[in-house]
Amino acid sequence: MTSTGTRPTGTGIRLHAPAPGWALDADVVVVGSGVAGLTAALRCETAGLRTVVVTKARLDDGSTRWAQGGIAAALGDGDTPEQHLDDTLVAGVGLCDEAAVRTLVTEGPDAVRRLIATGAHFDESAGGGLALTREGGHHRRRIAHAGGDATGAEISRALVGAVRARGIRTVENALVLDLLTDAAGRTAGVTLHVMGEGRHDGVGAVHAPAVVLATGGMGQVFSATTNPSVSTGDGVALALRAGAEVSDLEFVQFHPTVLFLGADAEGQQPLVSEAVRGEGAHLVDADGVRFMQGQHELGELAPRDIVAKGITRRMQEQGAEHMYLDARHFGAAMWEQRFPTILAACRAHGIDPVTEPVPVAPAAHYASGGVRTDASGRTTVPGLYACGEVACTGVHGANRLASNSLLEGLVYAERIAADIADSHADGTLRARVPAPLPHPGHPAHPLLPPEARLAIQRIMTEGAGVLRSASSLTRAADRLDRLHTEARVALREDGKTAEPGVDTWETTNLLSVARVLVAAAARREETRGCHWREDHAERDDTAWRRHIVVRLNPDRALAVHTTDTPEFPPTSEPAPHAVPDPESDAMPDPAPDPAPDPEPAPTPAPSVHGAQPTHRPQEQ
Repeated sequence: MTSTGTRPTGTGIRLHAPAPGWALDADVVVVGSGVAGLTAALRCETAGLRTVVVTKARLDDGSTRWAQGGIAAALGDGDTPEQHLDDTLVAGVGLCDEAAVRTLVTEGPDAVRRLIATGAHFDESAGGGLALTREGGHHRRRIAHAGGDATGAEISRALVGAVRARGIRTVENALVLDLLTDAAGRTAGVTLHVMGEGRHDGVGAVHAPAVVLATGGMGQVFSATTNPSVSTGDGVALALRAGAEVSDLEFVQFHPTVLFLGADAEGQQPLVSEAVRGEGAHLVDADGVRFMQGQHELGELAPRDIVAKGITRRMQEQGAEHMYLDARHFGAAMWEQRFPTILAACRAHGIDPVTEPVPVAPAAHYASGGVRTDASGRTTVPGLYACGEVACTGVHGANRLASNSLLEGLVYAERIAADIADSHADGTLRARVPAPLPHPGHPAHPLLPPEARLAIQRIMTEGAGVLRSASSLTRAADRLDRLHTEARVALREDGKTAEPGVDTWETTNLLSVARVLVAAAARREETRGCHWREDHAERDDTAWRRHIVVRLNPDRALAVHTTDTPEFPPTSEPAPHAVPDPESDAMPDPAPDPAPDPEPAPTPAPSVHGAQPTHRPQEQ
């Protein structure tokens, strides 16, 4: 691990929650149970580290299990990491970190082979090798898939099985709350809430000198998304409160082909994988016209931002709510063998893709930005790591290349585990039991009522969706600030905040990430990748081939600044906390009058598999 020097990193801001009533000790705690989290946990355990996995639902309930298309790597005849690198850089539109991408594509093939050795079974061709397909932005067939269109489910099955077989300690149904730090500002673990039946008192802690955030995405910040309900931006919000830098959050990828269930449909929507187009499906309008022809050399297999914009433009031109994906020429046998999951989802909603075109429209899918890390997954907070969708490694730039996400989670989780193991071996972590700072004596961060979640989603969909402008982003920022201010005023004047609980914590996290996303999107006055500004329709490399970095100051103001070059500064030298960008419109919030915490109720032990927790007196 590298040092961050003498500059303090913490904000002192935490969610309003009872003090922990139980604790576990570990060398490393991994938060999340997708491909990134479980890979990190398995590699840490192999290195002899006491590892605890904390996950919000069951081990197999994260975003990974929903991945349909597959995992990209140069595994086929004639393909090379260099070609994979070229396709990734093109998709990232000038903002990829080339060194990070080179790491991904060169280490990726062996990482996939290790995944197979762990027990993941991928589809094979008639000749016995891996059956590889194409997706948008790829010039070669390099997407390995499983169960036709159930790749994520197979990867999740294999990794969950390996974690359980090795007896790694897990805490399921637990929402992570905040990062614990010691007096020197180093990571000392996390607080979390174990979700019981109707209980709001399951708060505990895992004490560890290394924390790996692998919490997935934040798609639930929009009304319609492919993300599961647990994707509420918890990792990014935690990192912000801990003082970490977040970058490129304006680059939210909207998947072009999501099953259209109606203009008022909300929550998780069924995805129609890019692999369907990779196998030859056509995008058409209501008249059957293939409107992507001539818009890009790859047509319907152009990078996702281009296809999403093409669909949205056609919808605007025709006053339509959706377009169509036509794969009737596949025939029933191909649909049943290659895309059984998608076929079942379509039929469940009254659509038979064997006999009719499938209505599709873009929906929020993937956050290309996140918590900023270096090549070893280290954030700007010492001891805090991030990998998978919650992280910004520099791999994706302004737009993720299809099926690079599972590979990124795999490769960078392994690199994080290696870095933690090295730190343990050289004595940095060994035998160090961190002493976290005391629990705050007043509600440090006001909570929003659960009903605000729907308001946030509608604000974001209307103002910061596929199409954005200065006016739409200003309206969104004003409405989000109003929600934030109302919660602050209620706390300051009445000493009241919403009742602590999973729904209020999630809603508060959604507001935090929404405000950062809107601030970054308003700052970037150009169109690049999956950030589309109607009022700045062209890409501007001179002014905007840069990254937008956001931090949360102790006064709760967002400090927004732009890097001087396309390269990220080292994570060991983050920008000072107390100096927000002079151009930032963010204003500090008034400090609240201290209000006492409620007395925490007695807390039962969590549902823990493997070794049992050590119970301690309540920490203050």
